[in-house]
Amino acid sequence: MQTNEKLYEIIKLISELTLVGTTDNDLDALLQQLYGVLQKVPSLQIIPKGAIVMFTPHGVTVRVAQYGLRPLWLVDEEHDELQRFSCSFSEQALITPLTLDNGSAAQLCVLPLRNNDHPLGQILFYTEPDWQPLPTELEFLTDLSTTLSGIINRFLLNATLRIREIELEDAHSDAIRRLGTASEYRDNETGMHIMRMTNISGTIAKAMGLSAEQREILLITAPMHDVGKIGIADAILLKPERLTGEEYEIMKGHTEIGGRLLKGSDSLIAAARDIALYHHENWDGSGYPSGLAGEQIPVFARICSLADVFDALMSKRPYKAAWSLEKTLEYIHNEAGKKFDPAVVQAFEEALPEILRIRELYREEVIDPSQSLHLPELPSHGKRWISWDDSLQVGIDVIDEHHRYLFDLVNDLIEVVAEKRGVRELGRVMKALGQYATIHFQAEEGMMRQHGYHHLEEHTHQHQFFLARFKEFTEELHQNPLIVQYEILQFLRNWLTRHIRHEDTQLTALLWQSCTPTTNGSSQAA
Repeated sequence: MQTNEKLYEIIKLISELTLVGTTDNDLDALLQQLYGVLQKVPSLQIIPKGAIVMFTPHGVTVRVAQYGLRPLWLVDEEHDELQRFSCSFSEQALITPLTLDNGSAAQLCVLPLRNNDHPLGQILFYTEPDWQPLPTELEFLTDLSTTLSGIINRFLLNATLRIREIELEDAHSDAIRRLGTASEYRDNETGMHIMRMTNISGTIAKAMGLSAEQREILLITAPMHDVGKIGIADAILLKPERLTGEEYEIMKGHTEIGGRLLKGSDSLIAAARDIALYHHENWDGSGYPSGLAGEQIPVFARICSLADVFDALMSKRPYKAAWSLEKTLEYIHNEAGKKFDPAVVQAFEEALPEILRIRELYREEVIDPSQSLHLPELPSHGKRWISWDDSLQVGIDVIDEHHRYLFDLVNDLIEVVAEKRGVRELGRVMKALGQYATIHFQAEEGMMRQHGYHHLEEHTHQHQFFLARFKEFTEELHQNPLIVQYEILQFLRNWLTRHIRHEDTQLTALLWQSCTPTTNGSSQAA
């Protein structure tokens, strides 16, 4: 090809690449389209394999897109041939040798990505091992890196703007959640009750077929169900005995107080108001405050009513003992069509295995290492990207169930990334994972403290490291949302299994300690 023809081809290629920027922040699609363009120049000797790597704030490279390679979450770090690649950042395109997994040789064409004068990452193309680029080809590749830097910076700007929008929405949602927990500080009910009731409501809603958007609203607003108790006098609200008839009438006023507190046209406020005002209405019209019946009662209120009653009956309170599961289920079944919406009861019964799991995951009492769980088998929890296996069991049933749930949340996170569901869903799952990790760590540390575990300090340090790192990821999400999802996947895959295998398996000692009799014949554990 003559020099003028080569220059013409270069100009044509770069003009085509600018159109790739219309892709909706999908770096894999960008890479695929880029290969389609580059393969039009056979002299480049491109092999159909490559990746985009970006730099973390700590200067580490993380693969954020690939073409002709297995995705990062399907490859063990030690078996990723790109992990063996090391190349310092260069302002110019360069060629460097690479050894493949099968031992054969190839080359990597490394194109620098910049954000103004700051290194952003690199695009890596596999080429034939004997390819020697002409000066015009190296010039083209350097110009190409400038074009690609502009496209990826535009992706990054769009994603960052989207994060800012979500931050404003989250600030609104968090304000509502905080208002919902205000009543917790004055009530006999606990924060764990609110968490259980909220998650049970979401599980019932899913079984009823409510959309993901509706379920998200419900999870935000369900904690508001008893916000009106803020206006009830302590003498009644905190009374350890059953209320008199007159006191009960005053207590019933918390629904209307909640309704008055939550006035507004905003969709979240409106949903929260429906729940606070109507979650004591009954399907047959015998409830309060308005005597609504059937589908006159908003669906969120119908769901929260059952979730609230179920968890309250199953929980010990100063004025009552906890009911057995059998007695509680019999009551709920008998109240279908009277107190409860029959469709909500049906969905509750379908979702019961997951609901019983929620009861164990968000428990109030200190974990007993010797307690055996007999939970129903759960249906498949979506695609299994990383699998739980028997080698990860620590021998304490409740802790093992906590760990299985953490694996479920990590799989949810991988699925969000794999299916490119966007930063909103990514932020939602990251928040759920961080919140539950905190609950799990507190429960585990409480058990260790109760039973005098000798390695409590080291274990707690590991937990604190995880939470600090997770906080960093949340902050990085606001700076570079294109990279943090892949960085956190690498961290979780390595940290979670390593922590369970090396630290948590030592908790088995508590199982024996809790069953060791003392000199007076009683168990050593309280």
